[in-house]
Amino acid sequence: MKLKKFLALTRAGLIESLQYRLAMFVMVIGNLLYLTVVYFLWKSIYASAGGGTVNGMTFTDTLIYLVLATALFNFMEMYTVWEIGRNIQTGKIVLDLLKPMSYRSYLFWSYSGTFVTQFFATFLPTFIIVALLTHGAVPIGLNLLWFAVSVVLSVVINFSIDFIVGTVCLYTESIWGINIMKQVIVLLLSGATIPLAFFPEGLRKVVDCLPFRSVYDAPLTILLKADPTVGEVLPVIAMQLMWALVMTAAGCIFWRYSLRQITVNGG
Repeated sequence: MKLKKFLALTRAGLIESLQYRLAMFVMVIGNLLYLTVVYFLWKSIYASAGGGTVNGMTFTDTLIYLVLATALFNFMEMYTVWEIGRNIQTGKIVLDLLKPMSYRSYLFWSYSGTFVTQFFATFLPTFIIVALLTHGAVPIGLNLLWFAVSVVLSVVINFSIDFIVGTVCLYTESIWGINIMKQVIVLLLSGATIPLAFFPEGLRKVVDCLPFRSVYDAPLTILLKADPTVGEVLPVIAMQLMWALVMTAAGCIFWRYSLRQITVNGG
């Protein structure tokens, strides 16, 4: 019965996301401009390095990684922080809390329809184009199955991070600055902006101990590895599963505690 409720929210989110086709078109254009900048920036970096390989990655490797990281970001981004912030500021959160479903579940499944839309509109076309243009540089095989499992865990971790940051709005009643800081930290330390292979060794060890790597770098590492063995994949999946459980538990505990502090100005 619960699954039926969740799927109803997924369907509603899917229909809602399809109503804003112009916004999706603008996003695609914006991504093309961003990727153009990324292309020329890294081309200059490799040219100045004077070699075909930097930190174990060729220019093609780096470009493929960053293009797919951008597509993955567009696919997984949920804007949960903005939603929680607006609901608190307007007072709508009171109505959401009265729904016969936990607020966390309601938020997640409301956005789940957007995942379906974004997957077919952004990530899948980008993946196909990259695979065709690179003539097999992106391996197609068992890695896709492991990648799918990894992405599910990445979505859970990413949502949990957003939910924790959104909960902070119960205290600050303003979320813009905190959310921008969160985006910068996640995109940088997850490898979405700069591949983690380019990080200094000391910083890389620190990043390996944080949950951010599990959001983008982990699934991309699996996706770009040809015929990965179980021994190579399981440690990555296990790390993601651990962070998914830890971040989910932390978000739930923080939310329950923070509800005691709630004050509503709107509504």
